[in-house]
Amino acid sequence: MGIFCVAEIGINHNGQLDICKDLIDVAHHAGCDAVKFQKRDIDKVYSRDFLDSKRESPWGNTQRDQKLGLEFSLEDYQEIDKYCAEKKIEWFASAWDTNSQLFLRKFNCNFNKIASAMIVYEDLLKMVAEEGKHTFISTGMSSYEDIDKAVNIFSKANCSFELMHTVSTYPMRDQDANLSLIANLKDRYGCNVGYSGHESGLAISYAAAALGISSLERHITIDRAMYGSDQSASIEPGGLNQLIGGVRKIEKAFGNGEKKITEAEIPIAKKLREHLKF
Repeated sequence: MGIFCVAEIGINHNGQLDICKDLIDVAHHAGCDAVKFQKRDIDKVYSRDFLDSKRESPWGNTQRDQKLGLEFSLEDYQEIDKYCAEKKIEWFASAWDTNSQLFLRKFNCNFNKIASAMIVYEDLLKMVAEEGKHTFISTGMSSYEDIDKAVNIFSKANCSFELMHTVSTYPMRDQDANLSLIANLKDRYGCNVGYSGHESGLAISYAAAALGISSLERHITIDRAMYGSDQSASIEPGGLNQLIGGVRKIEKAFGNGEKKITEAEIPIAKKLREHLKF
């Protein structure tokens, strides 16, 4: 199986289904395997004082207005579910609280995702693991001890998982990528390891693909200048097409590691060695 490519829509839809569908179209056209969202019960994730505090946004002048504006309803997700089925592309979401994970159980998604921020939330991890769905576990902002605990939870539940090397800065600086950790995670945990990138550009994601990752996740957007905290760490449609095309070429280039003369080399060898007499 090749690299499982995930287009992270996250909250870059800005609460608008038409933008969301455009982003699903972008991911489908580029050849991604799945799109991913984020689901929050804002009253569980944020304090009342925080939600009542001031914040100017397209939806109002409080943090509550802004957070609510970015959340899709059950009816919205039902439409997303239907649209992805029509496009024949998988979708799933990372829950930021247990209520949101219960919400996601209303749908027959084939995958779960643990966001880096939630890797220390053991009650959520146990809830996700008990579902038995293959789970992508991002490892940003975490220590080996944090990852050990998460891996132990999923292993005890006999739930399929893979880790995703992540650096949780938006955008990430190139010098912080630490791609050598991919091999270390594979060795330490004996599992597949993917890469969830928040960098500007494509080069680091290509390098991760060449290191043998099992999955690749990048945030996508229609326009990096749009409103939103994740837009600047996202890639636009043209960049996504280029990225997925390049990743698929890298997969083909791996080969099987056996040394042999290819059929195409035989006539060239004959021509270039014609002057040699053995």
